[in-house]
Amino acid sequence: MTGFAAGQGATGDFSWTWEIRGVNAKGLDLRIRVPDWIEGLEAELRKQVTGALKRGNVTVNLRLSREETAGRQRLNTQQLDVVLTALAEIEQQAITRHVSLAPSTAAEIIALRGMMEMDENETDTAALKAGLLSDFQGVLASFCEMRSAEGNSLHAVLIAHLDEIETLVTKAKTAAEARRPKARETLRLALAAVMEGAAEVEEDRILQELALLAVKADITEEINRLHSHVKATRELLASPASVGRKLDFLMQEFNREANTLCSKSGDSALTAIGLDLKAVIDQMREQVQNVE
Repeated sequence: MTGFAAGQGATGDFSWTWEIRGVNAKGLDLRIRVPDWIEGLEAELRKQVTGALKRGNVTVNLRLSREETAGRQRLNTQQLDVVLTALAEIEQQAITRHVSLAPSTAAEIIALRGMMEMDENETDTAALKAGLLSDFQGVLASFCEMRSAEGNSLHAVLIAHLDEIETLVTKAKTAAEARRPKARETLRLALAAVMEGAAEVEEDRILQELALLAVKADITEEINRLHSHVKATRELLASPASVGRKLDFLMQEFNREANTLCSKSGDSALTAIGLDLKAVIDQMREQVQNVE
């Protein structure tokens, strides 16, 4: 099921933007992109998301920035010691060689590379993580709300498909009953033809074979199972739990029964109904991939 949510927040010198994106998937494929120096953040996010979602290809992205100011720079005293030692040695060498040097200024020394560095005061990652997680809860709730709204629309589509399937199953039952006289006559003629040309074949064996053909042509079980699947699907669609995987399985069973119905039809009208049934089942199966 698709979804998107974003949110912004800030605490102290840090500001951030959350984004959650989700598309359809058979299972839950979760990708989390956050700074690894915030200890435990990814694990907590994964726990929250997996607790709220069961299916989907979901990406969680955090863009984190920190306000940097000149006041955060400090003098690199180790580098200064190296530079001053070098200057003293240079001046001594210049005096020895009677070379006149212009005096160095503090501004010139501080402008040298490496003399100033960012103040690496320890960041309070615990407070930052708490702020991020608190803000993420609202973003995740918005994401789930968007998916829920899509789910409500999808529910109506699935019910419409299910109603059509049920109607076609009822039509198939009617068509099967209507073909019974024709099927009996076909078997009677077949029996007469076989008996006429098979004097050496046992009559009981012929009757057994014809009975077997009659059983194979009977679609009563398929009709009953299709009605049972319709009932089970309605119950799942009425459930507040995650039912996507169960619906996937039922769609396979729907398709199996429809295929068997078509193969056993022996009647053009019943075959046409079976093909229509397969088409609707296939449409519904595509939609079921979006169900949580």
